[in-house]
Amino acid sequence: MLLRPHREDALLIGFYLSRIIAVLGVAGLVPLVWAVLEQEWAPAASFLLMVGVAALLGAAGRFLRPAREHLDWSHGMVVVALTWLVVPAVGTIPLAMSGHYSRLLDAYFDAMSGITTTGLALIQDLDHLAASVNAWRHTLHFLGGQGIVLAALTFFAAGGILALYHGEARDEKIFPSVTSTARFIWLVSLFHAAVGMTSLFLVGYVRLRFDPGRAFLHAYSVFMAAFDTGGFAPQSTSLGYYHSPLFEFVTAMLMVAGALSFGAHYALWRGPRNILRNLETKTILLTFTVTLGATIVGLAVLGLFSDAYSLTRQGTFQVLSAHTGTGFSTLSGADLARWSGLAFAGLATAMALGGMGSSTAGGVKALRIGLTLKALANTIREALLPEHSVITATYRQNGLKHLSPQLAQSVMAVSLLYVGLYLLGTAVGAAYGVPLQDALFESVSAAANVGLSVGVTAPGMPVLLEVVYILQMWAGRLEFIAVFALVGMMVAWAVGE
Repeated sequence: MLLRPHREDALLIGFYLSRIIAVLGVAGLVPLVWAVLEQEWAPAASFLLMVGVAALLGAAGRFLRPAREHLDWSHGMVVVALTWLVVPAVGTIPLAMSGHYSRLLDAYFDAMSGITTTGLALIQDLDHLAASVNAWRHTLHFLGGQGIVLAALTFFAAGGILALYHGEARDEKIFPSVTSTARFIWLVSLFHAAVGMTSLFLVGYVRLRFDPGRAFLHAYSVFMAAFDTGGFAPQSTSLGYYHSPLFEFVTAMLMVAGALSFGAHYALWRGPRNILRNLETKTILLTFTVTLGATIVGLAVLGLFSDAYSLTRQGTFQVLSAHTGTGFSTLSGADLARWSGLAFAGLATAMALGGMGSSTAGGVKALRIGLTLKALANTIREALLPEHSVITATYRQNGLKHLSPQLAQSVMAVSLLYVGLYLLGTAVGAAYGVPLQDALFESVSAAANVGLSVGVTAPGMPVLLEVVYILQMWAGRLEFIAVFALVGMMVAWAVGE
């Protein structure tokens, strides 16, 4: 029998939730200052309103006064699940007031897409959006990619923070302390921000002849979306707007950096040999090679490109964007819709698999794929060996580890949940008359937090399909456990004793 949560549980959850929302208010100061400097007074007013709402909700936590501040596992998971629903709602305010959305739900869709680092968008007339609002869209990517809960942990260390850390689908502690791990993650992010934004600024200013203000806006926006594997672009034609192989190359390096786990970043700093031994690294190199090979062969068969250079450049960038979960594209949605056969299979599979665990990427994750393959290989070996043979299943991931049956079952269960999530969106899309291939592509893109689109996600899309995509982005980003914890607590509240 489920136990009904008590008033004290609600106070504790609200207390931590208010702290996290306060972080959103601090982040909102960035586009607010930007709007004032650009003399964009209407957007400035919307940011001021959002910061005020976040501040009020944050201050409300002072009046909740739970008897204890220690979070257990279930409370932490519920806080995280609610955070990723409430934060987009508050972050929607400037988007809804921008005049670039036909309905409030569309603005919330984009805020959820931003915070989950998905990149699907329903914004209209993006090319004439105020610079400060554009900056806010990409700041949402940064908050989501780094983890807004992680930001709160950095400033508000308290009992039970491990539950919050795991609630954001982060599995590894680089250092013994979660707080020190969080600060290391911010250090890595700031390092890449300095290098990445400088490189993108120089390409924009020197090679593309942008003025300094425009070059900075594009450098800031593209870095936030690339490193946090988000996919929002400052222009409606995504990276096709720049027509620059050099700009694409710098962006690609940032996408790869974002798709690496922060544990992998730490291993790289200690020496590349440490990371090359890991099962996760070997798996992601294998899956990228296979999906890229299938896509290139498929594109060659379709004859969509006139020369080998264009085929290789476009195919490689699209697959890399898909596999890292970024969602940038150098092609239009109509062009991607023409990909069929092996090209479609390669790109869709790359999206579904995703990047490394404990990174900013979405999807099933390379480590789960590797462990699943290991478990299947061990099962086959057990069937072929004599009845009483003993097999010790191990794998290398920052040291030699044991692959227990419980771990194998857990990995396969989460992988199957992702497959189910992909099929859910596909079924709803097909029910609205979307061609099956397009429905599958868009569903995988939403649930794996990628953001590539063949045109299904568009203003005026059916409300139910839009809501399903929102839920897919939310559940896919949190990797289910926090979602189940919230649903379980709600059910317990309704029927428990």
